Amino acid sequence: MLDDVVRPAFLRTLAVVALACVVAMVPGEVQAGPPFRTGDPEPVEQGRGELYAGGQLTNERPAGHEMAPQLQLDYGALPDVQLHAMVSLTPGGEPAGAARYGLGDLELGLKYRFVREGGRMPQIATFPLILLPFGNDRGGTGDKSVFLPIWLQKTFGRWTTYGGGGYWRNPGPGKTDYLQASWLIQRGLAKALSVGAELYYQTKRTVDGASRLAFNVGATVNVTDDHHLLVSVGRDISGGNAFVGYLAYRWTFGRREQAGK
Repeated sequence: MLDDVVRPAFLRTLAVVALACVVAMVPGEVQAGPPFRTGDPEPVEQGRGELYAGGQLTNERPAGHEMAPQLQLDYGALPDVQLHAMVSLTPGGEPAGAARYGLGDLELGLKYRFVREGGRMPQIATFPLILLPFGNDRGGTGDKSVFLPIWLQKTFGRWTTYGGGGYWRNPGPGKTDYLQASWLIQRGLAKALSVGAELYYQTKRTVDGASRLAFNVGATVNVTDDHHLLVSVGRDISGGNAFVGYLAYRWTFGRREQAGK
């Protein structure tokens, strides 16, 4: 049962989603990927790159809140192939009342789109990730993890929907392998703005843990063709009591494909 604090926030979020659906008749452009958790199958164009600088705030009772600054780089190395790297700072203990941050694990990935969208066929890709235990004693998992997903995407006019999921290999004492799945619908409200909403599900990650169902709503603001602001907020529906927020700046760089190619 939702308490008096959670209920107003939940209703306000639903109102935002409903408003977005009402005003979504305005033409716009949609870009997949962050600020959402749901992966997408569309790789960055060959010769182009995307640099994300931002962070994620998690507030879970009774544990409290933590902020994780992140730096992410995606690069289109070949047609239908994208390289990915991300590193973050993770909070540790608070000795003497001072928060401590340490280097988190290094996330590396390769996205390969093996089916392009056409007719009724969605585009389909795999995007395996590996988390290398580069974190020191203040951050990181200490164990190598691997994610093996499949992502699908289909566009209907100005609407885009994508999602999928996969299997996480999650070694370590007290941990267990788990499944992750999510789906998103997104719509452009104007050339400079798109919004979306997603549902996210994850089976338990620890032996004594629980599965988790959550939702997010988010927006991308295209300041220019190469400069973007991304934001999303969400919370658990079941299996936890966490509020999650994400804010980042994205710089798109590199050569553009010529029209007609």
